Amino acid sequence: MTSYMQKKETVERKWYVIDAEGKSLGRVASLAATYLRGKHKPTYTPHIDCGDNIIIVNAQKVNLTGNKLEDKIYYNHSMYQGGLRERTAKVMREKYPIEMMERAVKGMLPHNRLGRQMYKKLFVYAGSEHKHEAQKPEVLEVK
Repeated sequence: MTSYMQKKETVERKWYVIDAEGKSLGRVASLAATYLRGKHKPTYTPHIDCGDNIIIVNAQKVNLTGNKLEDKIYYNHSMYQGGLRERTAKVMREKYPIEMMERAVKGMLPHNRLGRQMYKKLFVYAGSEHKHEAQKPEVLEVK
């Protein structure tokens, strides 16, 4: 008996919204990555982008446990001499909450063409408003 392999033409995508207010950054990111990959579906196929569209709201109110606000450091390098920039998680949450959430989710996706394709279905907003009401997204609860 052969395994079922889904074709990219037969993929049905749904829209989900995750409210990150008061939730842990890692738990929100792992749930979003699972749904972006499509691993929650019985028709999951590893080499096909069969995931759904994810909207994350209230990224600015995400929670970090322990001393991560002061200890966790995000690095960027401009590829020029002395171009290393360091920012703490506290600065990221205050000034760049969207980038912080996107980095967390992107790190949990495959690091190849397929992962970049999945990442395009992620939409993050710092506040509680989003512009995808027409898609009628379902609410996902983070445990």
